[in-house]
Amino acid sequence: MSSRPSFPSINIGDAPTPLVCGPLTRTQFVRYAGASHDFNPNHHDEVYAKASGNKAVFGMGMLAGGYCARLLTDWFGDGALRGLRIRFASRFWPGDVLTCSAAVTGKREVAGEGLVDCEFSAVNQNGDIIIRGDATAALPR
Repeated sequence: MSSRPSFPSINIGDAPTPLVCGPLTRTQFVRYAGASHDFNPNHHDEVYAKASGNKAVFGMGMLAGGYCARLLTDWFGDGALRGLRIRFASRFWPGDVLTCSAAVTGKREVAGEGLVDCEFSAVNQNGDIIIRGDATAALPR
């Protein structure tokens, strides 16, 4: 990724290089379960997931959200995010490749701070939206 943008240099429509994650594995789901304490068996127990009507175990929505947050913090810098909202749209499965992308939708000044609003999403290899959301970051002047 390029260096962190400044508030004067960033424009509506600017976007970082997309972050590609995957192919995702069951092991990544299990590792995330341990880190997040999300031990829903639909995410790690194949027999349970199939008995619940799923084709296989599926990834946690917040894992995809974490990938998008990584894209944003890599772009704007650590500590820059002031707000992050995520909406889950679809499930993702072992073997899927997620592509996270974002774009600036607005910029404003509040209490002397340069704030940048953006929208982001993670889509799978078929173009299906897995998550979408919006974020606000404070950039240096």
